[in-house]
Amino acid sequence: HGFVGADVNALCKEAAMKALRRYLPDLTSEDEIPQEIIDQMQVMGADFEEALKEIEPSAMREVLVEVPRVNWTDMGGLGALKQELIESIEWPIKQPEKFQKMGIRPPKGILLYGPPGTGKTMIAQAVANETNANFISIRGPQMLSKWVGESEKAIREIFRKARQVSPAIIFFDELDSIAPMRGMDEGGRVMERVVNQLLAELDGLEALKDVVVIAATNRPDILDPALLRSGRFDRMLLVGPPDRQGRHEILKIHASRTPKGEDVSLEELAELTDGYVGSDLDNLCREAAMLALREGLDRVEMRHYREALKKVRPSVEEQMLSYYERIGERFKGGIKVEPASLAGYR
Repeated sequence: HGFVGADVNALCKEAAMKALRRYLPDLTSEDEIPQEIIDQMQVMGADFEEALKEIEPSAMREVLVEVPRVNWTDMGGLGALKQELIESIEWPIKQPEKFQKMGIRPPKGILLYGPPGTGKTMIAQAVANETNANFISIRGPQMLSKWVGESEKAIREIFRKARQVSPAIIFFDELDSIAPMRGMDEGGRVMERVVNQLLAELDGLEALKDVVVIAATNRPDILDPALLRSGRFDRMLLVGPPDRQGRHEILKIHASRTPKGEDVSLEELAELTDGYVGSDLDNLCREAAMLALREGLDRVEMRHYREALKKVRPSVEEQMLSYYERIGERFKGGIKVEPASLAGYR
């Protein structure tokens, strides 16, 4: 996506050069290459994949971001959230004809909110990788400029590039830093203009065809309410701390990178790590491996994990969890039914 003719030409040439380098050890210092070696030369798919790492699409040169190779298999503890993401993003991009047949408009925006360390950024990267879409990653604070109009221009340029190279996924990390509730900005009206520009791009005159906006935030309560209506951020998904089964899945992924002793019980660790999020469990496995390394051992034993538990504390506390649960209740649909005892006082 986003490759013009000259880019495709450069890609083919680079792939041919990669193939030629594979045959260089078989060549002598003679001026002419023997015909039998020329007949054997083939450009393989792997050569094109290597060339893709070096040739950038012209239309994405200003905003292209290298996406880590993150798959759904690299992530655990998502549960039903994974299915919702696949339905909201993967299906509209991979099977648009089914959505047209059913008369369904795919969601424009998806807001991921939850405590820090639950893997919101990693989820966006996995979605982009699974859909083979161009991934434009924007960190909220980098949009802000001291020059009047520059911040709004940056938002316009991002959406313009995304339309050019669709299918594309725009990922806004720390959305609350650029789209707070209007009227909260005491140092001027910069934030209000940025929010207005973002609203105009999300449902303006130019349709966002095959462009999905994903945003992540730890503070959904301070976002401007106009962003959260249907037609802008259609789906608001809580990425909370994993349950016991989810922690077991995450531990299995992180612990598989290091050799383990026979006494290591991941089920027991999953029980002991209540309140731990993905980043905490990653840190726990790393700390246990360092303790084993310090003792000169070539495998991690259960005692190392127990010792690491004393150093790595959980990120999510009960108070923080109740805060996100209250916000989740506020975002839920349905009609609020008042108690019968209060019905006569309306």
